[in-house]
Amino acid sequence: MAGDVRGVSRRRLAGAAMALGGALMTGSSPGTAAATGRGRTLRHGSAEQAGLLPEHLDRLVADAEAFLGPSPDHPWYAGAVLLAGRGGTVALHHAIGDAVRYAAYDEKSDTAVELPPGRRIAAADDTVYDLASLSKLFTSLLAVQQIERGALLLEEPVASYLPEFGAAGKQAVTVRQLLTHTSGFPAWIPLYGATTYEDKLRLIWNEPPASPPGGTYLYSDLNLISLQLVLEKITGRPLDALLHDEITTPLGMRRTRYNPPASWKPGIAATEDARKPWSGIDRGLVWGEVHDENAYCLGGVAGHAGVFSCAWDLAVLARTLLNQGAYGRARILRPSSVDLLFRDFNTAFPGHEHGLGFELYQHWYMGAMATPRSAGHTGFTGTSVVIDPSTDTFLVLLANSVHPVRTWRTGSAPRVAAGNALARAVPVRTEHGGPAWFAGMERGTTATLTLPELRVTGGRARLGFSLWWDIEPGVGTLALESSTDAGATWRPVPFTTTRPGEAPLDRSDGSVTGWSGRVWHEASADLAPWRDRPVRLRWRYTTGPLYVGRGAYVDAVRVVDGGRVLFDETRPADAARIEAADWTRSAN
Repeated sequence: MAGDVRGVSRRRLAGAAMALGGALMTGSSPGTAAATGRGRTLRHGSAEQAGLLPEHLDRLVADAEAFLGPSPDHPWYAGAVLLAGRGGTVALHHAIGDAVRYAAYDEKSDTAVELPPGRRIAAADDTVYDLASLSKLFTSLLAVQQIERGALLLEEPVASYLPEFGAAGKQAVTVRQLLTHTSGFPAWIPLYGATTYEDKLRLIWNEPPASPPGGTYLYSDLNLISLQLVLEKITGRPLDALLHDEITTPLGMRRTRYNPPASWKPGIAATEDARKPWSGIDRGLVWGEVHDENAYCLGGVAGHAGVFSCAWDLAVLARTLLNQGAYGRARILRPSSVDLLFRDFNTAFPGHEHGLGFELYQHWYMGAMATPRSAGHTGFTGTSVVIDPSTDTFLVLLANSVHPVRTWRTGSAPRVAAGNALARAVPVRTEHGGPAWFAGMERGTTATLTLPELRVTGGRARLGFSLWWDIEPGVGTLALESSTDAGATWRPVPFTTTRPGEAPLDRSDGSVTGWSGRVWHEASADLAPWRDRPVRLRWRYTTGPLYVGRGAYVDAVRVVDGGRVLFDETRPADAARIEAADWTRSAN
């Protein structure tokens, strides 16, 4: 999209084909819910029915409403629809603000021309939004369907399907590279500058890679436009027909389509007052038509943008993928195919984890919902979807954040806030069912949990504790430290962590980061080096300035010196001596 300058990375803003083909044809894996034939369907219900904490869903709404005001100078969106759920229960489905609020944008004063109150249209639960780049997910799903059927090979050169594509040094670009944004294509080119459809295609054929194919990650609309052309060639059907026949009709997604009819317009959120120079085309207020200029010039049907949908339909799609490809009696993908959406194909490009079409582990918009298998995507108009298999949760945020103009918003703060709130709504339970020490989810913070001074005298003294962590990898840390000078200086304490059923892992630098797998680990540290010296022990939790994970928990702290118990937090007298700076006792 013109004006959507992504550069090398969206994050900065805000095996062989036959082997894979064989894996895809194996069908459902035994023991899964989806393998039995029916996939779980959705219903509205309470937070408690979903196994979520209601106070944090309330926080999700309150945080979202704050972005209807200055964020920091202008509203981040005119309105939005929020949907959050777990399992088969949609526990939150709530509209805020307006679907249509402004008539135009005045660039001279950087103000909007507001519609009279009687002509505004409030956002509703079923308001339809221009999904922008969320459309890429549908194109990707259609491609994976063709891979599953053997009509498309993941490691096959795109030029074997579209010979014209091989021009300008693209002859080695593969289908996988299109799906994972490693083709080398530049972020976009203005197709709308060409007169005819054939001229637009010629621009794609003649566009050289900006970097060697497979050598770097570079998010590009051209990847999914090219994939659209492959799909249309091998199926003989246009992309909108494929979407209708292969995804939306089987799943009952009745409010999801390209080019919505005029009768839908009152229920569609308006987007931008599209005029040069911020837009590539002078169109005035865009409402009921695709916002993206390239998709518009391609007739509204494009592999990278153009799909319109509502929150409920996207929740159905999320539930389908969590069901390993089935919803009710319908199945759109086999479980082995769904795995390709949640499997990281970009291990060579840390920070740009990517399944086939789906982004993985991106804190910059998923917030604390980000895990190594959390999948999702964003759309330039203000949309996003996040799916977390580890908690069976899903989050949809649909907004018209380019209404009245794209320059009024930056970053993904509302998406991050919503992801943080839903992640916090999923309880973390201890084995004993009681509270544990929780380090919180504040950004840019340091929190410490400190034991009283102890003196070990034997050579078999050990610290034992239970540990649960989910921390932005490489940025936040949870460190175990010691001090022998009453807290004046602190040094790392090496320890081990043991996940149930697995061998212990040495934490030689005395810290953990990243994701613990959403399970408790048993941890142990040798205290013999501090024999016959007074020592204090503490856990120091630090977070980065922008994003956080679900946090860190410490429980069942115990220090044993041979046969003597020096400290046991289950003893009230010992627990009272713990110094907690920004840690709290939490039951979940």
